[in-house]
Amino acid sequence: MTDQADKYDRIAAGYERWWAPVLAPSALRLLEWLDADVETGVTDLIDVGVGTGNLSIPALARWPDVRVTGVDASREMIGAVEALVAERVPTARARFKGQVAVAAEMPFPDASFDAAMSSFVLQLVPSRPKALREVRRVLRPDGQFAFVTWLVDERSFAPDRIFDGLLDEFGFDDELEPPRSGDLPSVERAATELRRAGFRDVTASGAMLDYAFTVDGYIAFLTDFDEETLFEEMGRSEHRRFLARFRERLMALDPDELHFRVPIVYASGRRSR
Repeated sequence: MTDQADKYDRIAAGYERWWAPVLAPSALRLLEWLDADVETGVTDLIDVGVGTGNLSIPALARWPDVRVTGVDASREMIGAVEALVAERVPTARARFKGQVAVAAEMPFPDASFDAAMSSFVLQLVPSRPKALREVRRVLRPDGQFAFVTWLVDERSFAPDRIFDGLLDEFGFDDELEPPRSGDLPSVERAATELRRAGFRDVTASGAMLDYAFTVDGYIAFLTDFDEETLFEEMGRSEHRRFLARFRERLMALDPDELHFRVPIVYASGRRSR
């Protein structure tokens, strides 16, 4: 469907094992924003950019009367969620439906859902204003949309600096991905974009995602997921020498430097009538 979809088709399994746990606690907090609506009878939710189910799976477990439609551009991600729902919340299999689609063009009639949610996705869409308007379209009047995503942050993560330095030492020209251009510049911008898209009663607040990597965990994150293809290019001997030196330098860090801390923003609003 898109280059982004192709990428996430390839990394779906690694994403669930190594990246989803980093995001999960912050995603889970988002459900608190929807608790009151569910208590008043909301039953049909859409999860925009479902990934591997960091929102959908706990939502199905938390709210036994709710039905969730998970939308994602990656067919592999949808398949992963369906399998995980069957494994972790087997009684909810009939209450989850996956749909391959992009956030800005969802194949649903107007006013199809009572509420919408999204976790760490809106920084990836080609046009966030268009995606927000599309979410508004598929919501019923007064339906709430709540999301969490990244704020712009110029700080670097110490283990990343060590890794990049070692790549230079070993003569590897790592193909760096361009920085995400969709990270929100401020909490205020998150609220403004929701209002411009046609949402009212908008609220937004900043927070910090804080995930404590271990040395072994961070090495596995890189070798088995984030930089898997790069490590596959190394010869066996070079691979061993690189990891030995990498581990040694990570072990020298203060434990606090292994905390991955990044600012995030929570925001919500209701569809205007």
